[in-house]
Amino acid sequence: MQLKLISSLVACFFPILLFAQSVTSIQEKTLRFIETLEDGQEDELMIEFADSVRTEWTNLPLGLAPRAGLQYGLLSEKSKIAFHQVLSSILSSQGYLKTFAIMQVDDILHELFEIKYERGEVNENAIKMIRGLNWDYGNYFLAIAGNPKTDTHWGLKFEGHHISLNLTVAGNEFSMTPLFLGSDPAVVEDTQYAGLRPLSKEEDYGFWFVNSLDEEQKRKATLSDDVPGDIITSPGRPQWLEKFQGIKGSELSESQQQILHYLIEEYVANLDHLKAEEHLAKLHARGMDEVYFAWIGSYEPMKPHYYIIHSPDFLIEYDNVGFLDNANHIHSIFREKGNDFGEDLLRKHRLAHQH
Repeated sequence: MQLKLISSLVACFFPILLFAQSVTSIQEKTLRFIETLEDGQEDELMIEFADSVRTEWTNLPLGLAPRAGLQYGLLSEKSKIAFHQVLSSILSSQGYLKTFAIMQVDDILHELFEIKYERGEVNENAIKMIRGLNWDYGNYFLAIAGNPKTDTHWGLKFEGHHISLNLTVAGNEFSMTPLFLGSDPAVVEDTQYAGLRPLSKEEDYGFWFVNSLDEEQKRKATLSDDVPGDIITSPGRPQWLEKFQGIKGSELSESQQQILHYLIEEYVANLDHLKAEEHLAKLHARGMDEVYFAWIGSYEPMKPHYYIIHSPDFLIEYDNVGFLDNANHIHSIFREKGNDFGEDLLRKHRLAHQH
């Protein structure tokens, strides 16, 4: 009897202890990063927790959407090393490597257009406009909202072209949504980096799943709309979709549910293991039967296509159209219902600490 009681207590408190340790680790690495900054950089980095910058996001390049905070490219090597430690504490190895592959693709994209200009495929006015977009590995910005040393709730934002990472800490818990990752090009077709695909599985697993459906299932999953030019819950639009569309998980075979699970896991597993396991535990508790999948567009790569995975707890969107309708430009996002920028987490924390 005592052994069962001890086991129950461990099962109850072990996740809480792990989360507390995780937040402590993130906090310590963030503070170590701040200590490495050069004179004046901390003032650029730190914003008030209530500042609207914390809850505003965009995936546009710097030339179209200037960012607040401290520019990544201006960090010393020591600070960059320390910041990589911070990102390694909130992202899994796959999420971490995707993030920096996307940043690298910004340099490649710049190079690709310079090559087109030299070949005469892009005119003078176009290249001037493109250069003004400021695609560059160093043109990403980080901001810390609140004081991680003294405050019970604080946040960290790392953002630029095709990246928006949003950490919110409340006491011993943290959230990581919205999490936006994109890639242009989705597959590099020139230079020494030809073949590079930062978001390969988001695309491959999507095709794997939709083509596992029989014709009747495909008809149910496929919406008649035109392929959106962007994700539907992009900045400036409603950040959640209330309507469930497409095919429901309960209408899938066991093997089809497994493939859909692989696709969901590809997004969730960008987060550090403990946070990813928390999201997967919610998914498993509710079951795959309640998950909806909808598809728009071609069932073949390199032709415009879009999908959405929608459950009462989370939302995943993926869009691949490209400016030339060549399906070589991916936008994707993972959101937790009611908890963008830690909204639900902060509410619960405030209620628990009211006196």
